[in-house]
Amino acid sequence: MTTVADWREFPPLQLHPFLLGALEEFARHGYDGTSVRTLAQRLGVTVPALYYYYENKQAMLVALLEHAMDRVISYVDAALADAGPDAESRLRAVVEALVLYFAHYPDLAAMDTERRSLDPANLAAYIARRDEAERQLRDVIGDGVADGTFSTPWPYECTRAIFTMCQGISKWYRLDGPVGPSEMAQRYVQLALAMLRTAS
Repeated sequence: MTTVADWREFPPLQLHPFLLGALEEFARHGYDGTSVRTLAQRLGVTVPALYYYYENKQAMLVALLEHAMDRVISYVDAALADAGPDAESRLRAVVEALVLYFAHYPDLAAMDTERRSLDPANLAAYIARRDEAERQLRDVIGDGVADGTFSTPWPYECTRAIFTMCQGISKWYRLDGPVGPSEMAQRYVQLALAMLRTAS
């Protein structure tokens, strides 16, 4: 599991150069649109050299998705450790951590869309890790509903909606845009809180 020293800091990804190259190619051309030969040429190595480190293209995708889940779960864990004990403080921390992660590592986050290319065993393993990340948010919302902090009658649906809303940041947000990541995170916190305070 990745260790996060400061959940508001996002240093360059520490990945094997082959994985960094694969990430860039997958993000630009998609998993299916990237050949191992093209990737090897980009990296300046032979195909056998690439296979020495990773069994095949699928293994590279699996490694990227595992790294993505390690990072997002670690960031949320660190944010929760830094938050107050009340449900609203914890919710704010989770949403802020998710938005910041998806804003700073959009290519890594976008690998989620490539899960359709995983074989059944790898897909099941990935979904389990993704559910773990979503469970962090679900537990906070569930606690808030239980103690009356949140009034929504649909905690499960809110969990899915908030997680998906945060994840969508990676598809359109730009760090050099008019709204900084910290401000955008606070806007999403307010959107999440508004959703959770809706009564039937």
